[in-house]
Order: sequence, then C-alpha cells, then structure tokens
Amino acid sequence: MEYTVKTEQDVNIYVNDINPYGKKTILFVHGWPLSHRAFEYQFNVLPKMGYRCIGIDTRGFGNSSKPFWGYDYNRLAEDVRCVVDALKLRNFVLGGHSMGGATVIRYMSLFKGYGVSKLALFAAAAPSLTMRPDFPYGLPKEDITKIIQSIYDNRPQMLLDTAPMFFYKPVTKALSDWFFQLGFEAASWATAECAKTFRDESLFNDLPQIQVPTLILHGIHDRVCLFPLAEAMNKAIRNSRLVPFEYSGHSLFFEEKDKFNMELVKFADQL
Repeated sequence: MEYTVKTEQDVNIYVNDINPYGKKTILFVHGWPLSHRAFEYQFNVLPKMGYRCIGIDTRGFGNSSKPFWGYDYNRLAEDVRCVVDALKLRNFVLGGHSMGGATVIRYMSLFKGYGVSKLALFAAAAPSLTMRPDFPYGLPKEDITKIIQSIYDNRPQMLLDTAPMFFYKPVTKALSDWFFQLGFEAASWATAECAKTFRDESLFNDLPQIQVPTLILHGIHDRVCLFPLAEAMNKAIRNSRLVPFEYSGHSLFFEEKDKFNMELVKFADQL
C-alpha cells in the first residue's frame, strides 16, 4: 500500500506499507541522500517472513514533498511522529540508517520513544558525524562543508563522487548508477540543508534517554560514519548491543544483506 501522510501545511510524507497485516512492524527511515528504496533488499525478504515493513521518504527526498524548510533533526523526527500517529503504530521496531539513524534517535528523546518497542540503528550518524573538541572520532567539518558547496556547484558530480564512500569494495557502474538515481530524486536544497544538519547538530544528550532494547549494526570499514561512532553509541545507550560488520562500509544493508536481515529479524523476534 502506498499513500502520503500530511505533516504540516503543504508537506506530505510518502509511505510504502508492505505487508500491512504482518506479525510485527518495522519502520525504516533512510539515510542521506537516498530514499526508502535503499532498503529494497530488506523489503524483498522480510515481508515473506511475515513482517510488516514500512518505508518512508524523508521530506525533500524520494516521493515526499520538497519544501524549502524543515531539515533539522527535530522537524524530521516530528515527521516520523506524524506517520506513527496516522498509521496508529504501536509496539513496533524503529530503524534508521545514517542520518535516518540520527532522526530516530531524536524521535526517541523528543517523544520519549512513543510506540517503539525496540530501536535499530544502521550506521547511524550519531552522536556526532563530525569531529568536535571533545569528540575526535568523526569527519572534519570542513569535509562536509566541501560536500555542501559541491551540491550547489555540481550536484550530479557530487553524487558520483560520494557513491564510492558508501561502500567497502569498489563499486560497479550499475551500483553507482543506482546510488545516483536514488540521490538525484531529492531536491538539491534538501540535500544541502540535511548535510548542514548532520555537520552542525549532535545527539550526545539524546542517547542516554533511550529506554528500549537497541541494536547497533555498523560496518567496520565505514568511511562516512566511522566505526568509533558505533562504539560511542553502544557505550551511551543502556541495553544496547553492537554487531560489527566486517565486510561492509556505510551500506551494510546491501553489502552484507543476508547477515543484516538475519540480525534484524533475530532482534525483532526476541522477547
């Protein structure tokens, strides 16, 4: 089932609700600069196993509205809450990749984990994607600033240049083209504004507020959200478990999709 959820005036969030009568619900929030279609290798498998999989497109990306505003973590988390309310979701697994991981962390703190029974973080951009005086494990801020400038100067080239960073092994042209197509569906201003958000915002205060069992899946070769971020999240979130992916970069749900699906299902099924 495909539909949209209105979150504020003139802003509609696209929802793809796969197997709506499944035994358990997993809500997926994609990362920058992609769309819900990045999770196609989960949507191919998990519904056959009886799961209800809900993919949403963040505002500015995929099939959602593309307003010129509203790309901070609070607003993105509020959009997720609107979807949760519209679909009357309860006792569901909330999962997020990269910036989507940061968004779901903010959801957990902003709304006290409303409706969520378990949290799953896939290469999440938390507690800070960029280096800070007391957090030396992220990327240099100037690297993200260069990406932002390249969005304004030549977004197609930026997407082509960024694709290899998402993967551990060299990418084929077909895979690079797939990444490019997903990224080019987004609005250019949304791509830039979201990059400013994950450059400038942090979630250090959000992590201790998470009260549900949390699964952290992270590629040890990740060049976007470096592996020490996963270790920092694991340390800060009570009742969390970190599973390293030894043959993955930032796109572990593709590069080790069988292991990814197995770990996610095992986590969702745990009592």
